[in-house]
Amino acid sequence: MKKSFYQIDQKQLAEDLQTNLKQGLAVQEAKQRFEKNGANTLTAKKKKSLFAKFVDQFKDLMIGILLAAAFVAALTGEQTDALFILAIVIINAIFGVFQESKSENAIDALKKMATPKATVIRGGQPEQVPATDLVVGDLVSLEAGDIVPADLRLVDVANLRVEEAALTGESVPVEKTDKTLTEDKLPLGDQDNLAFMNAHVVYGRALGIVVATGMQTEVGKIAGALQGQDETKTPLQENLKSLSKVLTYLILAIAALTFVIGYFTQNMPIIDLILTAISLAVAAIPEGLPAIVTITLALGTARMAKKAALVRKLPAVETLGSTDIIGSDKTGTLTQNKMTVEKVVLNGQVVDLAEENPFDSAHLSKPAAILGDIMTLNNDSQLTAEGLVGDPTETALIDFNEKYRPDRLEALRGQERLQEIPFDSERKLMTTIYEAGDAYQVTVKGAPDSILARVDSVLENGEVRPFTKEDLAHYQTVNGQLADQALRVLALAEKSLKTLPQEAKSDEMETGLTLVGFVAMIDPERPEVKDSVAQAKAAGIRPMMITGDHPQTAAAIADRLGILDKNDDREKTVMTGAALDELSDEVFDKRVEDVKVYARVAPAHKVRIVQAWQKKGKVVAMTGDGVNDAPALKAADIGVAMGITGTEVSKEAADMVLADDNFSTIVSAVKEGRKVFANIQKALQYLLASNLAEVIAIFMMTLLGWEVLAPVMILWINLVTDTMPAIALGLEPAQKNIMQQKPRGKTANFLSGGVGPAILWQGILQAVIVLSVYGFALAFPDHSGTALIHGDALTMAFMTLGLMQMFNAVNVKSVYQSQLNASTFKNHFFNGALLFSLIAMMAVVVIEPLNPIFHVTNLDPYQWFIVIGASIAIIVIVELVKWVQRTFFNRG
Repeated sequence: MKKSFYQIDQKQLAEDLQTNLKQGLAVQEAKQRFEKNGANTLTAKKKKSLFAKFVDQFKDLMIGILLAAAFVAALTGEQTDALFILAIVIINAIFGVFQESKSENAIDALKKMATPKATVIRGGQPEQVPATDLVVGDLVSLEAGDIVPADLRLVDVANLRVEEAALTGESVPVEKTDKTLTEDKLPLGDQDNLAFMNAHVVYGRALGIVVATGMQTEVGKIAGALQGQDETKTPLQENLKSLSKVLTYLILAIAALTFVIGYFTQNMPIIDLILTAISLAVAAIPEGLPAIVTITLALGTARMAKKAALVRKLPAVETLGSTDIIGSDKTGTLTQNKMTVEKVVLNGQVVDLAEENPFDSAHLSKPAAILGDIMTLNNDSQLTAEGLVGDPTETALIDFNEKYRPDRLEALRGQERLQEIPFDSERKLMTTIYEAGDAYQVTVKGAPDSILARVDSVLENGEVRPFTKEDLAHYQTVNGQLADQALRVLALAEKSLKTLPQEAKSDEMETGLTLVGFVAMIDPERPEVKDSVAQAKAAGIRPMMITGDHPQTAAAIADRLGILDKNDDREKTVMTGAALDELSDEVFDKRVEDVKVYARVAPAHKVRIVQAWQKKGKVVAMTGDGVNDAPALKAADIGVAMGITGTEVSKEAADMVLADDNFSTIVSAVKEGRKVFANIQKALQYLLASNLAEVIAIFMMTLLGWEVLAPVMILWINLVTDTMPAIALGLEPAQKNIMQQKPRGKTANFLSGGVGPAILWQGILQAVIVLSVYGFALAFPDHSGTALIHGDALTMAFMTLGLMQMFNAVNVKSVYQSQLNASTFKNHFFNGALLFSLIAMMAVVVIEPLNPIFHVTNLDPYQWFIVIGASIAIIVIVELVKWVQRTFFNRG
């Protein structure tokens, strides 16, 4: 079996890669390798051209039927109808392309254009080169603050610690080594002699040989896997697809039936039957629906963008509203990705900094002052123009002093360090020596067990006294209690020397110490997330934590956020990646509903978790910021990446990017998604009820031998009177209780919640009213002559159908609730759209030059009275039906 790079010793590695451990590659050799293998970059998925995006908009069966109808209309001499149909289709396509391109451009703007630099040794000489120029075999130098430019096998390490959260999910920096490791199949987080591309060096220095570049790195492998993964269809896309199929089959069936009836019972000419079939197709197809859905989603994205949620793919807005599960990464998403001192131990007692300031307490101020001094003096973090650089643990100690006593911090940072004993993993200690008046102060920090074994006195209540066995037992207990809370604990001690030794040695400097206290820190939760988790639960959404961090740390944060409940059985609710590996898919499918926290997981685990929930029919959202989150972001129904801390790989995989990295933004997005779905339902109810009325009316007119509504009439209704009010319905405010409702999930569709039945009875009602007006006009004509009588009747039916649809837009704001209240007209855009549509609809009759184009006659006041009265009747009748539903059937 081929050895992994972490298992190969340095000498063998140099031979295999034909490089030199001291001199690096020759300059010419590096150039040749670059020309042969290419740049050290991740290849992005090729974007579609504008033309390809435009063509994609026509890959829909309903659009195909409309195009066929336009073609037939043109052949039969109805050029006006053909042009109207084509115009609608092209406008829809332009809308789709515009929004897709706009979203892509916004994401591109998030990318940082600067190429990181790398220090490489070639021919024995160090030089700075763009990281993209690195090749396999290059010898790279790393220092604190660097970003690892490629996958490196470390060959010379000096106290190197690397933060790999973006790849492994481990929030605490990993201590690296240059020793050869022998174990087989080590997870990435345990391959301690490798440094991976995009990781951050927080402490120390090292030399490493490049073993992989670009798509061959661990980051690149994940990026490559993402590009081969299929896009997940959103519930919105599935709903629209299903609806399109149903409507298409209905259109074809009704058109065929009408053709047969007209030919065999009415002896209609073939050309008239073709035009009637076109009218039916135009009437049945909600040609404005794609544009209205796109516009409604686009309006939702605009509102979300103002709240720092950038949507890359329009359907993602609606998908969030149907989310059942949110699986979230911990580090940087639920937490701040910044170690923070939360508690200190002084005088043997735990002080919670959220409740008490130790510097303000009389009996704590002295030991607190000494503890703060040691935090500052025993610290290697560096203050740069970009802020503090160094190990997160040490920067947390400086932040503590910055918060409580900045003046003292400034004074101490100017002191000269005389000697030091650097930290190492065996001693688990770091020691520094500074001048202190006539003496010298030795400060020591490290693991509590290591410090407690080296102290012989303790500072309590301002006095130094001997350290007893009881003290040892007490401090060990306190350490255990803090560790159980997933707090990282450091002990701090000191002693005084009269003379400065020639060389600081551990066995002399790190014995006979005085214990000053403990410092307990954690990467804390984001302050707003707890409320967001509670809101998600109230909305019936299950939040989960899926992290690469330790189980104890993950469970502690989950406890604090409310993801875990107090009564939860930790054996069932917390699972590690190793435990998950031992479960078959069948067993895991049964266990998945119990688990709320997954710890120490790999990217493959995250995908498996997402897919397990999807098998149960759940809509799954996955949030994250790291490379390790990207496969799950892609596999989930909706992936949500972090815009600030997120890697480019995670952003490319996501459907939505949070520009502020704020988890609470997701809750706002869920609310917006639910509102968008509700508004699309309203628009759909409005459109389909209208189209159903048109189809029934045309079918019955054909059956009765009446004049049939022409395609241009139907198109004018659908374009002017349907579209504007339908778009305005997309701006309706959210219902007050929208976040107290359970998620509708994948099984729900646009016709659920009473919408389907409402479409049927309201469509039939409108058709009955239209046919009644036509029949009334025939029975009580204003003119003589069959052609003129039918012309008036057809015009009155046309106007009634158009105006009535607009009035019905008021009804569809709620399936069951009355709209006879002041809040009905709070949407000013809706009011304006309704007024505009009324004027546009009436104009084709009132303005006589337009009459021939739309095949209408000019109506007199009496006929207008009939039309308007019949149109308004829809509001009265629907309100009565809703009242009956609420009163006798307990609806709404």
